[in-house]
Amino acid sequence: MDRDRVLTRLDALEGYLRELRGIVPPSLADYRRVEVKRACERLAQVTVEAALDVCALLVRELRLGVPAEEDDLLNKLLQAALLSEQTVATLRRMKGFRNILVHEYTAVDDRIVYEVVTQKIGNLARFAAEVRAILDRV
Repeated sequence: MDRDRVLTRLDALEGYLRELRGIVPPSLADYRRVEVKRACERLAQVTVEAALDVCALLVRELRLGVPAEEDDLLNKLLQAALLSEQTVATLRRMKGFRNILVHEYTAVDDRIVYEVVTQKIGNLARFAAEVRAILDRV
């Protein structure tokens, strides 16, 4: 397994989370400043993409099969008992959130994005911890 590649993406994910924590304002009103919104949205997007990249690396490096789509990555990691059901559910929700940010930009609700970046995206830190535990076992 190419641990360094996985660790590099994990480090990126954790760095994005730190950056996001550093720029998220204390209130929704402050969040609504366009430059703050865009910065938070972009960091949220790349954070989720880094997590999905880690999933793809794990599936490939551990030879869990060829996924047809991103959901298959999560299914394979769950079936191999490498990630918890709770973490996979979080990743699925985050993937859906990322898709809204990327593909339905006009439908983005500031309140929802603010809630995600202040209360939910930090759950990806648990994902990073689970992956580090996987790397310790393999």
